[in-house]
Amino acid sequence: MMMSTQGFSRACRIRHQTDFDRVYQTGCYAADEVLVMHAGRNDLNHSRIGLSVSRKVGGAIVRNRWKRLIREAFRASRTEFPENLDLVVRPRRGAKPDFRSILGSLRKLANQLDKKLTASDSRDSEAT
Repeated sequence: MMMSTQGFSRACRIRHQTDFDRVYQTGCYAADEVLVMHAGRNDLNHSRIGLSVSRKVGGAIVRNRWKRLIREAFRASRTEFPENLDLVVRPRRGAKPDFRSILGSLRKLANQLDKKLTASDSRDSEAT
């Protein structure tokens, strides 16, 4: 299935609670001063993103701004993300919603998590 670089289709989103739970159960996460990101592998040839923006971040206007900016940063740089990743992203408490910092943070954390999961996958295959 060919993914267009424009738009944000349903195929690019994590929408089911079971998928969120599976990502959280891997226990693989990374964080910086802007975002906290959890990751797990999927069986697809592209990465997907799920958002978890709680009321602790702020009111509805602030939460919606975070979600818009994270989705747009993911959409704009989707081709640079490792394949087969499910990412659940949430803003760090106290961080300010800024597009450039979100974009840099998404790229950096996704690559860190891909390396962690690859190392974990190779350890698992050596154990069997």
